Amino acid sequence: MEVTADGCSVEVYLLLPPAGEPEIVHAALSPGASILELGCGAGRVTHPLVELGHPVVAVDDSPEMLAHVRAETVCARIGDLDLGRPFDAVLLGSHLVNTAVDSDRHALLAAARRHLAPAGRLIVEWHPPEWFDAVASGQGGRLGEVAVELADVVREGDLLSATVRYSAGERRWEQEFTCRRLTLEEALTSADLIFDGWLTDDRNWFAARHRRRG
Repeated sequence: MEVTADGCSVEVYLLLPPAGEPEIVHAALSPGASILELGCGAGRVTHPLVELGHPVVAVDDSPEMLAHVRAETVCARIGDLDLGRPFDAVLLGSHLVNTAVDSDRHALLAAARRHLAPAGRLIVEWHPPEWFDAVASGQGGRLGEVAVELADVVREGDLLSATVRYSAGERRWEQEFTCRRLTLEEALTSADLIFDGWLTDDRNWFAARHRRRG
């Protein structure tokens, strides 16, 4: 079974369907807008975005994940990425911005900003502050044929650690994670970006853009 450096099972990510993410991104952009997708995994969101008419460059640091992506791909750590070309939109999904390590978050956002066209939009999926108060062990649901359950939730200051348990038939997978509670200012200021609107009513998605000068 292929597992990425951060503990993701490639097998389970191939089973997971999109859960409305492509439509959220598409609705936030102009038709045919070019997208740089950071942390694309196995293409769960990439492929529907391409079908919706967007040229997508998909970035991940896992060759095993990228082997399944049907789009232009780049194998790289997001923080190190410098393609030397701008995009109409940069997509930072999968709650990556809530990384527990401040320097990693700063590197993610700096990479997003340097690839964002002057009038472009950064599209971010995050855990809003209220999620940290409400989440609990035992919560879950289904994504396609995969049952998902959260376990072992532990809070320590602004950090929350937990284990995600996936199951499909007789197959089982687990992935541990730690994430940090952020304010919008903490999420954006380090990269000189500003808030550009909520994209969903539950405030799990928002847009940002370059800070205008002068």
